[in-house]
Amino acid sequence: PRFAFEKFPQADNHLTTQMKSVGEVMAIGRTFQESFQKALRGLEVGSDGLDEHSSDRDEIVEEIGEPGPERIWFVADAFRIGMTLSEIFEETAIDPWFLAQIEELVQIEGRLAGRSLAELTVDELRFLKRKGFSDRRLAKLLAASASDVRAMRLRLDVRPVYKRVDTCAAEFSTTTAYMYSTYEEECEAEPTDRRKVIVLGGGPNRIGQGIEFDYCCVHAAFALRDHGFETIMINCNPETVSTDYDTSDRLYFEPLTLEDVLEIVDKEKPFGVIVQYGGQTPLKLARDLEANGVPIIGTSPDSIDIAEDRERFQKLLHELGLKQPPNRTARAEDEALRLAAEIGYPLVVRPSYVLGGRAMEIVHDHRDLERYMRDAVKVSNDSPVLLDRFLDDAIEVDVDCISDGERVLIGGVMEHIEQAGVHSGDSACSLPPYSLSNAIVDELKRQTEQMARALKVVGLMNVQFAIQTDAGVSTVYVLEVNPRASRTVPFVSKATGRPLAKIAALAMVGISLQAQGETREVIPPYFSIKESVFPFAKFPGVDPLLGPEMRSTGEVMGVGETFGEALFKSQLGAGSTLPESGTVFLSVMDSDKPKAVALARLLHDKGYQLVATRGTAQAIEQAGIPVSTVNKVKDGRPHVVDLLKNGDVHLVITTVSEVRSQIADSRSIRTTALAQRVTYYTTMAGGRAAIEGLQQFDRLNVYDLQSLHRRLL
Repeated sequence: PRFAFEKFPQADNHLTTQMKSVGEVMAIGRTFQESFQKALRGLEVGSDGLDEHSSDRDEIVEEIGEPGPERIWFVADAFRIGMTLSEIFEETAIDPWFLAQIEELVQIEGRLAGRSLAELTVDELRFLKRKGFSDRRLAKLLAASASDVRAMRLRLDVRPVYKRVDTCAAEFSTTTAYMYSTYEEECEAEPTDRRKVIVLGGGPNRIGQGIEFDYCCVHAAFALRDHGFETIMINCNPETVSTDYDTSDRLYFEPLTLEDVLEIVDKEKPFGVIVQYGGQTPLKLARDLEANGVPIIGTSPDSIDIAEDRERFQKLLHELGLKQPPNRTARAEDEALRLAAEIGYPLVVRPSYVLGGRAMEIVHDHRDLERYMRDAVKVSNDSPVLLDRFLDDAIEVDVDCISDGERVLIGGVMEHIEQAGVHSGDSACSLPPYSLSNAIVDELKRQTEQMARALKVVGLMNVQFAIQTDAGVSTVYVLEVNPRASRTVPFVSKATGRPLAKIAALAMVGISLQAQGETREVIPPYFSIKESVFPFAKFPGVDPLLGPEMRSTGEVMGVGETFGEALFKSQLGAGSTLPESGTVFLSVMDSDKPKAVALARLLHDKGYQLVATRGTAQAIEQAGIPVSTVNKVKDGRPHVVDLLKNGDVHLVITTVSEVRSQIADSRSIRTTALAQRVTYYTTMAGGRAAIEGLQQFDRLNVYDLQSLHRRLL
């Protein structure tokens, strides 16, 4: 299983009868040890095998004593510090057979201590590979580099063979090309001489990289197969459609590491490899694959690097005359503090090359930044920290497009409901935009097309914009560009009836948009809303406040003739219950009070009772709207948490500034609302949209997508 406790630092990471994993990986081998080590490196948690985690006996005993996400590695550490199999069994109750397998792997590693790569014989190297040791793990154990280990393997002809999974239970010979690697003699791969395309999957699901990317991989396989290509899928996630044995012509159930992918490419010799559909996992391999002579089709790794590299991207935007929020790149704490003073606070800070907003935060002063730099450097993998000026109260917009290298096709323009500052993967969004003017939408499309051509994109591209309005003048800022499939592709495809992933896959193999007959943007005459689904109920005590780090694990879609109808359906789909009547609690930060008053008037006109904390209540009262005042938790009882626990509040709308003390003060309101299953909104935009949705309660209709799509023809 793959866990995401790093996203929920307040959560209890002990494993119990409550499921807490967000994804999983599967590995196949000839022996348990081979499969086990493959699975560990397939998890993509920075582990190449049974890596060392600790040598502290007390910590090891504590960690193996209770099930936790890293228990397996601590079991190996227990053997390293000399604990016996029976002692570990007493602490863990793990079956002694499994413990014996792990013990043998640790003993083998111990025998390699102090030896060099050059000392290994061909038989020793083959034995180690049969035990599942990756090139990277051997490099670490032998003080060499992974490329040195690979070079030696090739020189000694220690290469994997591929076995077929027998889908016929040995009744008769299998024809299914469903394969896994092992280090034996006979190879059953039997590659053909057809034109082939390899699609790299996304590996295990995790927050920030989920099933949306697998959707793209599967559609690419279908489209390419229909156009005469042999499709080859590489993935290690058993939950996905891409690892069904009949989705592609040939399936390799292997970890998505450089070592494993290079071996398959060498065996199959494809026309091209698609890296832009599996999220960040294959993108990280793109440069090394290209350096090893692998033909990457679609957008070039250099263009991908321009979009990811801050300095190169800044230069490109400057040449195009496009705006970015003021930003800098820092590689050390003192440099970050100096640059932050130049830009001005608040800042959005994050390490480079991340997906899902990992380790992304909004910081308000130098103390916040100092604390962040100490934490973030641990997760930045030697990449710099990016500092961006935070655009307060801006509207965020996503644009998906396809380019064939010449023509650019806009797939969809999505306006976020939550304001900038909430991660795009956590924000609800509307297609088409519900509040943007035609002039702004046209400008967004123009800038998207300009960047797609400048980056020489072939395939899919996603752009995130922020629109800030000051004194009636709107300014468009480019937040980031991703020359790859984005997590909104399935949503846009279903909203517009246009299979973006298929169209882009064909563009990558040289079939132009003109040749495909796909040159016109589809703008639906109805609204589609994507709403995120969160796992907070699985993690009691975690603050459900939304921010720049992604925490949603899924999404739903609502469709309606009006924005309100679509939004109401999306809330129902996400499991939120919007009350037709009752009491609404409001507590907002000072800058949101004018919006809170407007919202309160809307609620009062609809017949809802209002209750608010003192400051918010004063603002509402001054506008002549009836409201009851209730204490904050720190002001003593009776307070809002009491009302929530007694069932006297039916909807919560609460916003808070990024100041840590204020977040802590209001946390109990959000966690209690979650525990009591009271629907809550932590942004004014989300709250307002929900109220608009409530107005459509009596006018909900049911639509089938096929009928809606026929209206677009």
